[in-house]
Amino acid sequence: MRIVLITGISGSGKSVALNVLEDAGYYCVDNLPPALLPSLIDALIADGTACAAVAVDARSAQSLVELPVNIRMLKDQGHDIKVMFLTSNTHSLVARFSETRRSHPLSHQLRPDENPASRRTLIECILEERERLSAIEQLGHVIDTSDLSANKLRAWIKELVEIERAPLTLFFESFAFKLGVPLDADFVFDVRALPNPYYDLTLRPLTGMDAPVIAFLDAQPSAAELLEDIRAFIEKWLPSFKTDNRSYLTVALGCTGGQHRSVYMAERLAAYFSPTERVVLRHREQS
Repeated sequence: MRIVLITGISGSGKSVALNVLEDAGYYCVDNLPPALLPSLIDALIADGTACAAVAVDARSAQSLVELPVNIRMLKDQGHDIKVMFLTSNTHSLVARFSETRRSHPLSHQLRPDENPASRRTLIECILEERERLSAIEQLGHVIDTSDLSANKLRAWIKELVEIERAPLTLFFESFAFKLGVPLDADFVFDVRALPNPYYDLTLRPLTGMDAPVIAFLDAQPSAAELLEDIRAFIEKWLPSFKTDNRSYLTVALGCTGGQHRSVYMAERLAAYFSPTERVVLRHREQS
């Protein structure tokens, strides 16, 4: 079984890492006491699970000492196990807890000699957590997230566990402006400036997928120019969206009735990008 063990300082991005792995098909468990790790893996194997990700934090203080032993045991059993330790500087952690308005996990735990009326400060919790986790910090790959955006951390996690990045899906959608702009559109292009086949009575009942309408618009220099401009724009910026870990990009093309010009442009763009990209074509106003 492929096992990714995620541990580290609270607020350093363990939830982000776990979400990445869950999206990649891993069976994910958060806040598992280390003593239960072998039992969990046995149960998942019996259930036919191939990949698992487990997050462990400092709240399981009593059983943290067992974690190195459990990791060695799992490796001896032939499991492919990777350990990630996420950390961050105290200044960044304080800022993150302040932004989210969440309390530190250790703030709810009392020391044996601690007055229930006196809670530890955030910085005191962070320092104690560092102390608790110091013995396991070097068990795996350490990632300092102090200056990392969540998106950058996602990319690093994917690279570390060798997750194949799902290709971006490029959606082309035709629509009618008179019925509203699609809410899921990332880019909206208005193609109403093109000559309208609607005013040709022989073309009116047809759509942008029919040969006579295609021939009509193919003969318009403005249609070819606008198509090239949109195509060049998408080609220029598509790599940036892929780098940004986007799963999809929706390009909406609108005309007055959503029957002729927008359909033609969406069809042309989809045909151009299909050989190299994952493309989905939608015509919103087509029955």
